[in-house]
Amino acid sequence: MIPEGMHEVPAGHVPAVVTYLQMASAQMTAAKPFPLGVTATEENLDVAAYRNLFRAVGAPWLWSSRLVMPEDELQAILQSDQTELWVIRHESKAIGIVELSFQDDGDCELDYFGIVTSATGQGLGGPMMHLAQTQAFSRQINRFFVHTCNWDDPRALDFYQKAGFKPYKIAVEVFPDPRVDGIHDRRIAPHVPLIE
Repeated sequence: MIPEGMHEVPAGHVPAVVTYLQMASAQMTAAKPFPLGVTATEENLDVAAYRNLFRAVGAPWLWSSRLVMPEDELQAILQSDQTELWVIRHESKAIGIVELSFQDDGDCELDYFGIVTSATGQGLGGPMMHLAQTQAFSRQINRFFVHTCNWDDPRALDFYQKAGFKPYKIAVEVFPDPRVDGIHDRRIAPHVPLIE
């Protein structure tokens, strides 16, 4: 439990206010097709290809966990029967990711969900979320959950709620700023102050 009041964040770190959301059944039941030329395919990417896509989608939001994870650990996740990785492509170019993690307790987490910034505003969010909910509830699960934070796209929280997710928990995460160690370019995510 964080005590009330102001708390300094160490230099070289960033704080994130994380909102957790969940649903017990699919809320988007009407089909939502992808625009012409855009496809979603379940793929088995190798670590290098996965990290390239993860960086392309997540760098503006400081996604870094899968970039610093040991390669063998990431490979085990990608090859697990409990992971479904859907790649969104415009023609042949990978532009988005929908990653589901089915868990032993009967839950499914929407681990990663996003598109490259150049593809925003093109009607992809609805079809991607319909895909995510359809795939998650195609198995016998108790709940589908996701989390987002204040460093993500500012539209993310509203998008998840409109898709039927309900907030149930808020947390604060403090982590090393991935720009300090060169994981991301120092010019990435200008909406997040870089303090060394």
